[in-house]
Amino acid sequence: MSGRAPLLFRALHAWFLVSRGLTLGVRGAVIDEADRVLLIRHTYVKGWHLPGGGVEIGETALDALGRELREEANIELTAPPVLRGICFNTRSSRRDHVLVYEVRAFRQTGPKRADREIAEAAFFDIEALPEGTTESTRTRLAEIQADAPVAVRW
Repeated sequence: MSGRAPLLFRALHAWFLVSRGLTLGVRGAVIDEADRVLLIRHTYVKGWHLPGGGVEIGETALDALGRELREEANIELTAPPVLRGICFNTRSSRRDHVLVYEVRAFRQTGPKRADREIAEAAFFDIEALPEGTTESTRTRLAEIQADAPVAVRW
């Protein structure tokens, strides 16, 4: 991770706080037939995460999810995902909400090559997540596996 990446990340978050009254993001639990989940490792923040990102002005949440999955892992939705819950994410700010989707109908158009944002994208057995998987990611996956409601706080 370059020294400028965390600074850029903080600057973008500061801009979002000033320019938006509320921030809204999406995350997708992309799970294949072998019960493996897609996780992302970014270049600018530590850990393994569910793919996703912010909903842009004029964009629906589903459009944002589709865009983020394409950009981060070459994943295309082949049927609508299931909205599992909405979390209040106070780790980013006091006004950030994340929509959590379960994605089981998809196709991957090709392997994801590392770029400026994504260091790695890979599928992992849900029962054997890689070291460094964030606690929030582990919690969301446990909720989905148990078919339990997603917690209201990230």
